[in-house]
Amino acid sequence: MNLIVRTAVPPATLGDTIRAQIAQIDADQPVTKVRTADELMDNARTQPRFLLAVVGAFSATALILAIIGIYGVLSYSVAERRYEFGIRLAMGAERKDILRLVLRHGFVLALIGIVAGLAGAFALTRLLATMLYKTGGHDPVTFVAAPVVFLGIALAASYLPARRATKVSPMETLR
Repeated sequence: MNLIVRTAVPPATLGDTIRAQIAQIDADQPVTKVRTADELMDNARTQPRFLLAVVGAFSATALILAIIGIYGVLSYSVAERRYEFGIRLAMGAERKDILRLVLRHGFVLALIGIVAGLAGAFALTRLLATMLYKTGGHDPVTFVAAPVVFLGIALAASYLPARRATKVSPMETLR
């Protein structure tokens, strides 16, 4: 139970006065934890803030791991297909065709990941709904914005390996 007292003086100075007044009404009533309304509000918001920080940290870690993973997979794929790209260039393919081929590969990988992520998100929404504040379990903005962000990151992460693929020398490949 909380007793709220409005005062014009600093609240910390009224603790003893409030205890004395309550003791006059009911001597058996204990008075503990005299705090200001701001302190009560801060305590009420502590757990949601902590959950927000934890979810934010995990989200940032997932985003960084996704960037590193996409870049690593595409970089390895480009390195393994270096001879193929050289032969394609020797046979008359344009550098923009090689760039488009690698970017498309990155796009497809990202699309597969997004579909799997959305399926998992829809499956786990009820579990996470208790941690969401003023957001429904199937928030359309979230389910559209997150895939768009990951798709943009995937295309950006696949651009460097794609550029490296266009630098393959057809002469070195044919040797």
